[in-house]
Amino acid sequence: MSNLVDQLAELTGLRDRDVLDVTLVGALRDLMQPRSAAIYRVVGEAPDQRWTTRARLADGDVTAQTDSLFADLAELPRLDSEADRSACLQRQEAFTVDGSPARAYFPLANEFETIGVLELQTDTLLRPEQVRLVCSILRIYRNFQGLLDYSERDTLTGLLNRKTFDESFLRVQGGGSEVSEIGLSAPSSDGRRVALQGGGRGSAWLGVIDIDHFKRVNDTHGHLIGDEVLLLMSRLMRATFRFHDHLFRFGGEEFVVLMRCGSEADAAGAFERLRTNVERFLFPQVGHITVSVGFSALRPGDTPSAAFERADKAVYWAKQNGRNRVAHHAELVAQGLVAEALLENKDVELF
Repeated sequence: MSNLVDQLAELTGLRDRDVLDVTLVGALRDLMQPRSAAIYRVVGEAPDQRWTTRARLADGDVTAQTDSLFADLAELPRLDSEADRSACLQRQEAFTVDGSPARAYFPLANEFETIGVLELQTDTLLRPEQVRLVCSILRIYRNFQGLLDYSERDTLTGLLNRKTFDESFLRVQGGGSEVSEIGLSAPSSDGRRVALQGGGRGSAWLGVIDIDHFKRVNDTHGHLIGDEVLLLMSRLMRATFRFHDHLFRFGGEEFVVLMRCGSEADAAGAFERLRTNVERFLFPQVGHITVSVGFSALRPGDTPSAAFERADKAVYWAKQNGRNRVAHHAELVAQGLVAEALLENKDVELF
């Protein structure tokens, strides 16, 4: 019992979701002694949803296996490639499957939907009391995930909120603690460090997105319709950008994207796709709306405020020059349309 309490204390003492997943599978491996314990999450949009491995530990493993967050969606297994795992999503209940090895499947859900599956491979079928134990641990895991969501996500759209931006910025810019980008480690119950491995690729970009004439929407249709526009906007962003891109609502009609791309053309293409998708979408009662977008590459030694200021200047230029367009800060500077900030990326000494 003391071992179980220690495992739960370790689990709820974390604030990093990636380490939390690895700690969960490590705890279950130590408690249940399975052949392997793994968390698989659903990524992508229907009908092309895929499985991504968030953490997998086999007996004796020191390093957790993970899929890179920057993997191509097409490289990941399709949802229907794992029938029992998919059935767990649909049934939203735990069940076991006899075989060699035997398997147990447990749905992982947030407040709104089932988002993944915990899979245990064992020598023999789990006993009913073992299934109940795992379900109890997962309830604690779900509750703790809910607390993290409450503190880190915008309540209307479900996107990341502004106070998580600086930490996400440092991760995207320099590797940080993302599972997919560097060898991160998490403690196991016996004191070992469990390494998380993966590899990021491409340069980092920041985009600021502002809904054109949003005040007119609120004034004409009311704030409830305005909130619906914001909610639908967040869904368009999720459908346009990749599952590993960081999407934020900063407040009001302002949104931010942090992502890694292979080139400037890839980044510009992603923001242009969003602009086009929004322009073509028919918003209920409102009709068509547009967005202005400004973006900038993240520079060595960048600060969150400096990078945001560059992208925000590009948005301001786009709004002053016709709206419904995408503007690249570096191009605007090169053309003499926007001035480069003199103190950008430099220390300021205050007296």
